[in-house]
Amino acid sequence: MSPEDSYPTAADVSSFAAAAPLTAGYRFELLRRDEIGAVIDVLHAWYRDVSVGSAACHFAECYYENEVLFEDSPQRDAIVLTLKSDAGLVGMFSCKLDQPTRSIYAGLGVAAAEHRGASIAHAGIVFVEALALHLGMGFAYGMATLKHPYAQLAFERAGWRLVGIAPGYDRELIAPQVVKRVYEAVYAQVFGDDLLRPLVHNMTPRTQALFSSLFAA
Repeated sequence: MSPEDSYPTAADVSSFAAAAPLTAGYRFELLRRDEIGAVIDVLHAWYRDVSVGSAACHFAECYYENEVLFEDSPQRDAIVLTLKSDAGLVGMFSCKLDQPTRSIYAGLGVAAAEHRGASIAHAGIVFVEALALHLGMGFAYGMATLKHPYAQLAFERAGWRLVGIAPGYDRELIAPQVVKRVYEAVYAQVFGDDLLRPLVHNMTPRTQALFSSLFAA
C-alpha cells in the first residue's frame, strides 16, 4: 500500500452520509452485509438498464463481499450507501476511490420511482465532495447519461464542470435483450490548485480550441 493511500473509516462514511442534504424523511446509511441481496433485488426492479456495462458489478454479490466497505471491513475503495425512509430501502448510491490518482468516481445513484424526490443525486454529489476533502483527494468525476437530464442537472447545480461527452464509453440495456453503447456527459470537480497548466505549443490546434472553450477562465 502506498504511503499516500488513504481510506475512510465506516464512522467517517456514516458521518458524511448523515450530513448529506436529502429531502426530509430520507436518510443515507452505510450498506450492511445483510442488505446485499435486497439491494441487488431492487436494482433489478428499478434500473435493469445498467445491469450491463460499468455498473454491472452492483448486480453481483461477490463485488460487495470483496470490494465494498462495511462496518467491519476497513480499507476498501468502494462505498455503497442505502437510501432509507419509513418505507424501508428506497434507493442506493455508490462511489469509488482511485488511490493511484487520488480521485473519486461518483458512480451509481438509483431510487424507486415514487421516491425520486429524495434528492439522491444531489446528496450523493455533496457526500462525494465531503469525502474527497476529508481524504485529501484532488479530483472527483461522474458520468451523466444523455437519456434524461436529471443527473446532468444535479452535477451542474452542484457546480461541477462539464468537461466533455463520452460517445459509447458505456453500455446499457435499452430494451429486453438489446444492448447499445450510450452517450454520457462527463462532469468533474477539482480540489486544490496544484494543476499543471499545459503549454500551447504542446497542444494541437483542435486540442487547444477545445481546451480554451472548456477552461478559458
